[in-house]
Amino acid sequence: MHFPLFGELIVILALAAGILLLFRRFKLPGILGFIVTGMIAGPHGVGWVEEVESVQAMAEIGVIFLLFVIGMEFSLKKLASLGRTVFIGGLLQAGLTTAAVTLVLGAFGMRTESAIFIGFLVTLSSTAIVLRVLQEQGKMDAAHGRVATAILIFQDIIVVPMMLVTPMLAGQSEDITGDLLWLLGKMLLLLVAVFVSGRYIVPRLLKQAVKGKGNELFIITIVVICFAAAFATQALGLSLALGAFFAGLVISETDHAYHATGIVLPFHELFMSFFFVSIGMLVDLGQFFSAPFTIIGLALGMTLLKVLMTMLSAWVLRYPLRTAMMAGLSLFQLGEFGFILALPGLEFGLLSERHYQIFLSVAILSMGATPFMLEYAERIVRRTFLSFVPMRVAKRMDRLVRVRKEQDRVHAKVMRDHLVIIGFGLNGQNVASSAINSGVNCTVIEEDPDLAAKARKIGLVVLVGDASNVHLLEQAHVERARVVVVAISDATVSRSIVAAVRTLSTAAHVIVRSRYVREMGSLLDAGANDVIPEEFETSIQIFHRVLRRYLVPEDRINALVAQCRSQHYGLLRGTSGNKVRTALPEDTPDMEIVTITVTLGKGKVVGHTVDEIDLRERYGVHLLAIRRKGRFIAPVTGDLRVLTDDTLYLLGAPDLILRLDQDLR
Repeated sequence: MHFPLFGELIVILALAAGILLLFRRFKLPGILGFIVTGMIAGPHGVGWVEEVESVQAMAEIGVIFLLFVIGMEFSLKKLASLGRTVFIGGLLQAGLTTAAVTLVLGAFGMRTESAIFIGFLVTLSSTAIVLRVLQEQGKMDAAHGRVATAILIFQDIIVVPMMLVTPMLAGQSEDITGDLLWLLGKMLLLLVAVFVSGRYIVPRLLKQAVKGKGNELFIITIVVICFAAAFATQALGLSLALGAFFAGLVISETDHAYHATGIVLPFHELFMSFFFVSIGMLVDLGQFFSAPFTIIGLALGMTLLKVLMTMLSAWVLRYPLRTAMMAGLSLFQLGEFGFILALPGLEFGLLSERHYQIFLSVAILSMGATPFMLEYAERIVRRTFLSFVPMRVAKRMDRLVRVRKEQDRVHAKVMRDHLVIIGFGLNGQNVASSAINSGVNCTVIEEDPDLAAKARKIGLVVLVGDASNVHLLEQAHVERARVVVVAISDATVSRSIVAAVRTLSTAAHVIVRSRYVREMGSLLDAGANDVIPEEFETSIQIFHRVLRRYLVPEDRINALVAQCRSQHYGLLRGTSGNKVRTALPEDTPDMEIVTITVTLGKGKVVGHTVDEIDLRERYGVHLLAIRRKGRFIAPVTGDLRVLTDDTLYLLGAPDLILRLDQDLR
């Protein structure tokens, strides 16, 4: 079978890999690397790729997945928690930027419709680049990082109505009022469909899809939901991407949102790479070199305008002038959604071919400059204050809007130093119960919806999905956890989970439960700190009972058990070089003499006198002596009280002593 695109895909991916390695060395955005790949391989470059339309078809799939992922991450609860910074700040930034661009371009004679559309393009910044750089710099929780993130979220939302309004701006409607009403009707129909499917259909469908082993059914279900919604909106005369966004929005309100996002992300990243490659193929370098100073000048003018509009929006929200300037410098660039929006603008005649090429050139320049701008933003702001805005003037401006004093406070409650329990079966439930009783914060990751509901019922933070999914582990903040307990029975899955945990954190102490000893080596090699095999734990319990039968003191038995565990069960596996010998009596009496250390206070024994406890009558055992703080008390008088940390020397039948032991634990 002849498949010409196959060879061209190899060329694209191989070239992209080489360029991305080079860009990584110089700390340039990966998005820019894909665009450069398209510029080199496309028809305006060396012409290695002729199947441009096929690449653009894959790029369309990338756009669908992009909107789908954004919809899944667009939680209504999360949006409400961010407050007015998203809505008021984002609306101010979008409105001011669009209005300013429209006025400037109108002054140069551009028709109003095209000027407004270009204002849309200039408004949008690069979510992918800005968030990645802020994360690398550790500035997501800084005041300017929160402002930038909130405005980016609003931009991701507003691109949907921008796409709907674009045909009307182009004059594709003879009755604008009627078309607007029809559009509102379609949107209302979509919202009803989102509510019904999100409330009644999709949660039940996904709950059935995750049952059983393997992710095949879940993956297929997620992809079908995405593409079915995209097809439905296209049938209504709307865009494919809009349907994908609403599909993601439906899934975002289910328990499986993070799991679904982690599964879709690899598809999204692959197809989005083809989208940026296809954009690069449209870039005509001849256009850039024909007027380089014009393009650079426009890029500088656009940067200044966006910084000022964003700064003003943040300042009006009562953020300090310095924070507002930092936010403006973070969002100066054009964004990837501008590429998506520009294509229908070119199709409907709102952009000429020359204007489109100028937009591409300015966007690429600004995106390439973003990492460097963010790296030197504080220095730029500091010099601006010193040179153009004296500190006393800045303070007066801050007083003018009664600026907030808590601007550096972190609003989001992030789990830190917590316990992550993976698997909420019997072992996971016991660990969680102990953690709750000890006041340890813990998060549970469980694939079974019924067990997840059980964990949620007792007040635990629960994430539903496969813990080998890195995105799900990120939502559990594994990188900030102190301990991760993998309490599932499948060794293969446990290895993949441990490996995924280690991609996010090398500091977390990972404890894994396994069924067999032969699984220990591979789990330790994968990155586990401790592996607890069930068959050796059973052996230890037998070992414990045998030594007690031979009158070995309880503390000595506990020391042997601790030593055995600390050496990864080397004493039982025969791999330990340390030989432990214990002197045992030659004759075994019918009754045991056992030492028990009182470690926990219990109402039945601790704090009471020997007469009150009445060990002989209640338990059928004799108290021979007590060791307390290094000294022996013998004989034991009836008025002596039993205290915590006492070591009791007892004579009695094994089952009776065991019952007393249980009352002391």
